[in-house]
Amino acid sequence: MKKIGVVLSGCGVYDGSEIHEAVITLLALSRNGADVVCFAPDKSQTDVINHLTGEPMAETRNVLIEAARIVRGDIHPLNQANASELDGLIVPGGFGAAKNLSSFASQGAECHVDPDLKALSRAMHAAGKPQGFICIAPAMLPKIFDFPLRLTIGTDIDTAEVVEDMGGEHVPCPVDDIVVDEDNKIITTPAYMLAQNIAEAATGIEKLVDRVLVLAE
Repeated sequence: MKKIGVVLSGCGVYDGSEIHEAVITLLALSRNGADVVCFAPDKSQTDVINHLTGEPMAETRNVLIEAARIVRGDIHPLNQANASELDGLIVPGGFGAAKNLSSFASQGAECHVDPDLKALSRAMHAAGKPQGFICIAPAMLPKIFDFPLRLTIGTDIDTAEVVEDMGGEHVPCPVDDIVVDEDNKIITTPAYMLAQNIAEAATGIEKLVDRVLVLAE
């Protein structure tokens, strides 16, 4: 049984993990018999958004506590993740990836990545283990690694240009497909960067999960 780490960034598309993407990932892993271990940084969110109105809320929430809502409390602080105990890693998208796992939403090409995520991802890569990044999460990859990677965030030209400014090699990709950097075992898919509904998001995410598990053999 393959043990796959899933890194969440809160709960809700506008300030945390995109819930559909997270749940599709977890379901696909479970259906394929994987042992899933979830993680999230134990820190305050960058902001809190009212998901009814899209407006900021004057309160503070903890990323780990919010992410625990998605996984029924079965989650661990990101700084406890150990690459030697995992066979693969997947990071769903949502604005939390660009706000809480990195500062991409506010700083673009000048962003930084959460140091615990960066360390974990680099350790996974050094061990030759596969990683999947979904939706906007792939935008972090050029800041995690100091060499070019083939990746996709879909077909959004503006975001693709920022990714390339950061040193990534962006590959346009439809919602139902994946881009695989075979040399580095990095798999990416657009999901809700392009998806119009949950079924469209699921197709690419399920392909990503399948490839991560194959490369984890």
